[in-house]
Amino acid sequence: MAAKKAKGDDWFSSLDAELEKKTKEIIEDVGEQNVARLELNKTLIEDFWKVWKRFNKINVHFALEPSYTNWAVFPDTFPDGDWHWRPGFNPAAVQTIQLLDRSMDQGRVGDALKVNYVEADGKVHLRVTFEYCEGEHYYKYSGWKRIWTIHTLYEQPLDRANVDDLHRLFADLVRT
Repeated sequence: MAAKKAKGDDWFSSLDAELEKKTKEIIEDVGEQNVARLELNKTLIEDFWKVWKRFNKINVHFALEPSYTNWAVFPDTFPDGDWHWRPGFNPAAVQTIQLLDRSMDQGRVGDALKVNYVEADGKVHLRVTFEYCEGEHYYKYSGWKRIWTIHTLYEQPLDRANVDDLHRLFADLVRT
């Protein structure tokens, strides 16, 4: 009986060692992704905030998500005053950053520039999309539905995402 028990213990201890090794690999991979996301998300949030402020000056209303109330503290004047990161806010945890058009001109409410983290081919990718409503259509049984078009503007694995490429892309979009 003792021999069988020892053999069973060997099986379980080898399985346990393999699972422990996999767990460490996953934790290291998640840690590396969080570090990459932290700096990238800080940069993207700051960039989108600058765009939001610029358009707010000319009375074009955007919604920024995550909302500035979640990540920024304005000790002086909002929105043009100095600000700092809200204590406890973790930029690495943000999965989607977007600027959403809220202006009512030309009925174009809902156009959005989105930055998402998506899983593709077993790797985390950074994807930038531009979404806009092409119009509405009435369906007999479900009513009015919006017809959306989504253009993928940029997609790279997280470890190959280039901030300079993103800045060029955003500059082209803001100019148009």
